[in-house]
Formats: sequence, structure tokens, C-alpha cells
Amino acid sequence: MTVGTSGNRIVIVGHGMAGARLAAELPAHSPDVKVTVLGAEPHRAYNRIMLSSLLAGTVDESGVELAEAAGHGIAVRPGVRVTAVDPAAHTVATDRGDMLGYDHLVLATGGRALVPPVRGLDPERLPARVAVFRTLDDCRRILAVAARARRAVVLGGGLLGLEAARGLAARGLDVQVVHPVGHLMERQLDPAAGAVLARTLAGLGVTTHLEVAATAVDAGPDGVRLALSDGRELETDLLVLSCGVRPEVTLARAAGLTVNRGVVVDDRLRTSDPDISALGDCAEHDGVVTGLVAPAWEQARVLARVLTGENPRERYRPRPPVTRLKAAGIDLAAMGDPEGGGDPDVEELSFSDPARGTYARLRIVGERLTAAIMLGDNPSVGTVIQLFDRGAPVPLDRRTLLLGRSRDAAAPTTTESPALMPDAATVCQCNTVRKGALVRSWRAGARTMDDLVAATRATTGCGSCRDAVEGILDWLSAVDTPDTAEEVAA
Repeated sequence: MTVGTSGNRIVIVGHGMAGARLAAELPAHSPDVKVTVLGAEPHRAYNRIMLSSLLAGTVDESGVELAEAAGHGIAVRPGVRVTAVDPAAHTVATDRGDMLGYDHLVLATGGRALVPPVRGLDPERLPARVAVFRTLDDCRRILAVAARARRAVVLGGGLLGLEAARGLAARGLDVQVVHPVGHLMERQLDPAAGAVLARTLAGLGVTTHLEVAATAVDAGPDGVRLALSDGRELETDLLVLSCGVRPEVTLARAAGLTVNRGVVVDDRLRTSDPDISALGDCAEHDGVVTGLVAPAWEQARVLARVLTGENPRERYRPRPPVTRLKAAGIDLAAMGDPEGGGDPDVEELSFSDPARGTYARLRIVGERLTAAIMLGDNPSVGTVIQLFDRGAPVPLDRRTLLLGRSRDAAAPTTTESPALMPDAATVCQCNTVRKGALVRSWRAGARTMDDLVAATRATTGCGSCRDAVEGILDWLSAVDTPDTAEEVAA
């Protein structure tokens, strides 16, 4: 069903990053659309992936807030939880006793942090010194305990757990990470990269315990004792649980929608009920639940065009994700499957310097980059991401990617000057902002960093592209004079 004409009502359940982005996208495609956003959290929408920066103290709460969707026909109601969906009646019920009608409903219910089945942990009522790391309230709880703590243990050595660990270490806590697998971030890294990462973390005040699981938690008013599967015990002032996220599908399942791991959607983000869509962490497309911001925001863009009728044939086509670890002192980018599918023509290249915290691994098939791990200070990381994202041929001298330098020192790589970067190169992965969009915005009058951010949304996701955007801004300021801009515009 296409909505967007006067009188049609869209209700969005969830005011997280996916729901907030959709609410902002809809009026941009149809000024007459009427949108109601119901968010269970009592806050303004915020950037969840910046919570690790809040833990580290590099930003305050205002620094994680997202711009509010505003305009005619948009009503945002924070602190309102939807308790039931009635697809037959086209209504949703809330904990405030309201019954809201809709022409199209969008589920953006996100995910919930997993509490592991460990003796001493009750998912419904965690001890005072134990917290999951998922929401702004979780972050506040962690910071309240950390303010009077000396030690912290993080259960889980995945992406989010390591960001939490690094953030707490930056506040001066003695931090230990307990991970049941043999190396860190096993979904993105190979064992060699995991080992280099563990060594880097050790230098930043984070100790890791691998291939060991928690078996019991004994939490009291003065501390927490964690029993491990190898017989050891760890004592700490704060225990942070970062053991994964599960799609929040309670409403969808109760409404009779098709649910697997997440709410099953098609290429237009429709559920098994054509008048209900789903996107973000709660949605499962083609058997995949992403849990990443870039796909969620791309889904919001596609769904806005479909619902408003701007392009009813628009389809969501997921792109291979690039994972970035956002932690001070660690530069990590991982993309593709490092183990691959055993292609006989695969070309493998790797370089490791654990003492310097550097590791690089590339998988190349048919002159295309199919996977890469880039850890540490490597100036070619931007080029590697661009090649992977665009499926472009790799250079003949692979060392320009692996080591960040070429045999011919006079031959610059694309990371050395924005002038050598093609306009189609994606600068901001989260928002799919290409270099050409930044140049066009500059020539349309966006002459400051704030102007470029407002015009393109670049840097508003994970923030890891900020240096690249600033580099392009500096380059434009130096080479793109007003006269040049007028000639190009003409």
C-alpha cells in the first residue's frame, strides 16, 4: 500500500536510530504525510553507536542526540510504549490507554540486550553493580557505578563489549574482558588479528581472558564476584554485560506476523501484512538481521520513497557492511568474510607487526577485494574501504594497500589527496555520502563543516569518517575558488 496523500496516517513504533531516521525522511518525500512516532524511551532520539564515546567521556549527552524530526504532520511521543497491535482493526494500543489508528504501521522496535544464562543473573532484575550496555539509561547506570569504582569486568569481547571496555579504561578503571571464544571479535577478525588487538588493548589498560566463560555471579552491595569456567574468580566493582542483542519481536509475534530471528520483510520492507513494515534491528531481510546503522538508515530511505509513492518500485539492496571499532587509540576496519569460500583463485596477503599494533590482511578474487582486516595506523585504510565498497579493481602493486606505501614513492595513493578520489567514492559509510555529494554541497554554499554535515548527514553515524570529510573540506577551500565554482555551475 502506498500512502502519502492527505489523510493517510503512518505510525512508527520505536524512536531509535531507524525510527527517527524514517520520521525525518518521510516529510522530505511528501510534505502532506501525517506521522506519529511512539518511543518507549523517555528521551530524545540519540545515536546509540556514540554511547561508547559517552562512556569514555569524550562527549556529553547532548553530543549523542540526533536531530529531531520536525515539520507539519509529525508528532513525536517519547515515553509511550505500544502494548498491542491489531492488524485487522489497523490500531495500536499504548500503555497510556490510547488507541491509535493507522493506514500504515512501521515497526522499528530495535533489539534488546541479551543477559546470559549465568547463575546469579536475573534478566528482569539485575543487581545494582551489574548492567547491560545497550541504551542511554544503561549508559547512565554504568557511569553512576563507575564514578565510585576502581575495577570493571566486561562480559563479551565483541565489538560493543570492546568499545565499552575501552571507554571505561579511558576513565581510569582497571578493566578486564571475559570472552568465551579463542580470539576477540570472532565475527569480524581472524585469530591473528584478534591477537594483535588483544595486545593493543593491553597497552590501553584492558586485560583479556579468552576461551573462558562465566559460570556464576555473586553480586553484593560492595562488589561483584565472577566465577569462571576454568576455576578462577574475578572480583570487580562493576560488571558490564555485552553478550549480544536479540531483535525485539514481541509485538510482531503477538500480532501474528511472520517472525524468524527477526520480523521477516521483503525487498520493500513489508512484513507478512502488507500494511505493516519493519526496519532496523528488529527486521530480518533475506535471512539476515544486520544490527548495524548503515543498513538501517538505507532501509529508512527506501521505505520513505515506497510509502510516499515517490518510487513504489524502490527496493532495498543490502551492501556488504564495513565494521569499524570506535575506540580511542584503536583504528580497526573489517569487511567481508576473512575466511571466504575457498575460491581456488583467491589471493591472500597479510602483514603483522604486533609490537606496533598493526595488522593487515587482504583477500582478492578476480582483481576485486572480497575481504579485508585493517588494524592499526595504515594510511591506505580509506582506499581499501572504497575498493571494497565499489568493487573496483585493486592496484597492481598490492603493497600500496597492505603497507600504505608503493614501490614508487612518487606514485601517490588515493588517500594522499582528495583530488585523486573519484566522485563516486563513498566517504561516509553510515549515510552513503559520496565525495561528489560533498563537492556539490560545497558549491551550493556549504562552506563550513557544520554546513556540510547539515547538507549531507556525513559524520552523523559512527563518526569515523570525520577526518576524511574535513580533508575534503580543506582541499575544497584551497583549490575551489568562487570563480571556479561559478564556472562549474555554469
